[in-house]
This record gives sequence, C-alpha cells and structure tokens, in this order.
Amino acid sequence: MQTTLAPFLAHTPQGQEAEQILRACVHCGFCSATCPTYQLLGDELDSPRGRIYLLKQVLEGQPTGESTHLHLDRCLGCRACESTCPSGVRYHRLKEIGQAVLAQQQPLSRWQQMKAYGLRKCLLSPLLLKGILRLAGSLKIFLPKHLSGKIPALNRAAVQYESLPHAQRQVILPGGCVQAATQPQTHQATQKILAHLGIGVFKPPQDSCCGALSYHAGAQAEGLALMRRNIDHWWPAIQAGKIDAIISTASGCGLMIKEYAEYLKHEPEYAEKAAQVSALTQDVGEFLAKEDLQVLSCIPTHNPIAFHPPCTLQHGQKVDVIPGLLEQLGFQLTAIADSHLCCGSAGTYSLFQPLLSQQLLENKLKHIYVGQPTCIVSANIGCQLHLDSQSHIPVKHWVELLAESLAPT
Repeated sequence: MQTTLAPFLAHTPQGQEAEQILRACVHCGFCSATCPTYQLLGDELDSPRGRIYLLKQVLEGQPTGESTHLHLDRCLGCRACESTCPSGVRYHRLKEIGQAVLAQQQPLSRWQQMKAYGLRKCLLSPLLLKGILRLAGSLKIFLPKHLSGKIPALNRAAVQYESLPHAQRQVILPGGCVQAATQPQTHQATQKILAHLGIGVFKPPQDSCCGALSYHAGAQAEGLALMRRNIDHWWPAIQAGKIDAIISTASGCGLMIKEYAEYLKHEPEYAEKAAQVSALTQDVGEFLAKEDLQVLSCIPTHNPIAFHPPCTLQHGQKVDVIPGLLEQLGFQLTAIADSHLCCGSAGTYSLFQPLLSQQLLENKLKHIYVGQPTCIVSANIGCQLHLDSQSHIPVKHWVELLAESLAPT
C-alpha cells in the first residue's frame, strides 16, 4: 500500500514503523473473513482493511471526523485478522500508532477524558475496585439486567503469596489488578499447582497492572510508566538469577508483558531489561505444558468442559497447548464452532460498545452450549467475567478447575 506520511510523523520511529506496516498490506481482504465486527455489521469500514484505510488517512494528515473515531473504536483489538493475514500485517501496532496521532488531532472532550480517567483508576486499584463492586452488588436489584449481570460475585479473599523456602526453582506470578480484585482464587490455584511441582513463587515488592488497560485505553504514557514500574520491581530478582520464568494467569496481561521489549525498545535505560522480561514471560499453560505433569494426580471434578481460548492467547501469544494439556490430565473437551471469534469482552470494550459486545457474547454462548458442557473454562479474566455475566453454567479459569481436581497429597 503506497502512502505519504505527514511531515510531522514521516521521520519519527513511529512513522517509519507505520509506513512499513502499511506497505505490507496488499488489500487481499482475507482479514474480513475472521473480523468479528465485519461479520456482524458487514461494513467495509468495520473490517481491518477498511480501518487500515482510515489509519492511513490519519497518518497522512488528511481530515478526519466522527466517522473515523466510530469505526476505529468499534475494533475489538482481537488480532484475529493478524492470524489470517498472509502478508504478516501488524494491524494492532498500526492501530496503536494511528490512534495516538488521532488523539492529538482530535482530543476527547473534557467530560470524556474524565470518564476514561475515572474508569482506569477504578480498574487499576484492586482495593477501590472491590469497594465499588461491593456497593454495586448491594444495589444490584435496582439495576437494569444488562448492568446487573456485569457485577461479579466477589471472593473477599486477597491475593496471598505462599513461599516454598527450599524450592530450587522460583517464578514471578504477577498479581495484576482486575483479577486480583475479582478472582484472587486464580492466583491461589496456580500457586497450589506450582507447589505440587516443587516450584516456589517470588513475592515482588508491589503488584501493579501490566499496563495494558491504560495503554489500550489511550493513556499510553501511563501504560509505559506501569511497564517501567513492573520492571523495576522484578529486575533485582531477575538480575540475581533467581527467576526461572514470569508466569501470567491472565492472557491479556501475558501478551502485554511479552511485548514490553517492543514498547520500550527506544529507551536506553529499559530496552535491555524489557527484552529480558519479555523473554522470561510465559502463559501459565505454556509453562505447565513443559513440566512433568505425571506428578499431578488429577480427578476431574467437571466433565465434559468447554475451553474458550481468549483472543490474547490464540491470536496474540499464539499459544494453543491448553486443550491438549487438559485432555492429558483427564478432562473431556467439547467442540466450539467459530472458536477463533472474540467473545466480546476485549478489555473495556464491553463497557463502551455494549450492543456489539452483547451480540458477540450471545453468539459465543450459543456455540458453547451446543456441546452441553458442565463448565466453561478460559484463560483470561476479562473473558471469564464476560462469559459468567450471562452463562447458566459455571465459568472458571482453567487452573482453578485443575487445582480443584488435584488429589490430596
């Protein structure tokens, strides 16, 4: 795709990167076949190819309007298009660069900025988020159904770190933000499984968000600051050679941490550290698939089950080992039609695009129910909460199900 970037962008690292991505696109349209919003709306501008044209206009300095915001905001960021693209177009990165430029050209209104800021602060603080959810839970009966369903049942426990003082192997297990507030049992289940394998968990000085919520919500500077803070917290143990891996139990967080090297590559103080952090990071399924799981005596508590692969796992991280791992441990998995399509969660998407999000959720659950599973498991907190808001069968993180199935030692 031929393009002439605007002078203010053409000679910057971001501009040069964007131009390479644009030139890789050959207009083939294969991406449209796997784009969830195009499947629902049938509008070319709600397909990756159409959005690439819009981003091209933004980067070339052409006039833009509300339509540009509308179609770009409807994008889930699921990266299914990247799994399909035969030319390797890095659409998600083009969108990040283009939306940063668009935010400077057409900043949000003061009211929109305040709402976005308030939402980020609520989501990034587990204590604040717990308080808000408890208050919302007490008012649940007064809320409309589409809102009341979004309020999860809170587990009042907090994330705890259980050390294995004599473990020869240690991993970092980030506590996160939304998961720490709403599903701390995921963290505890992972530690239980790791303990069975003789692996200890290093307790960092402080847990914080991976940066994804801020970065993908238009607050890129805030997201980068969170990335640097995490690296600062983890680096002493990494530098001392104490850490085998950084294990993520939320695939969205894992994808972001794996991309720290990309986001911080132009910062001399952090580039090398970020590269090492990214290289150490694995999804919990990716990590466990390399371990000797014969030591885990597993008696499945639910069968059959449906595994919903989050977009950040299958399209972002390209990790597909979890179904095989679960089957190896005795679980029976049901087939899900169109499993490559997003469930509609997509971070904060379900809050800002409720109609599209709800349509995708209904389609996803319809396909899941065909196999008559007794339980739905996933690998990302956003998908888990989104599915659970409407599902009539239990929804869990798959490591929680695994931990429940471990025979007593």
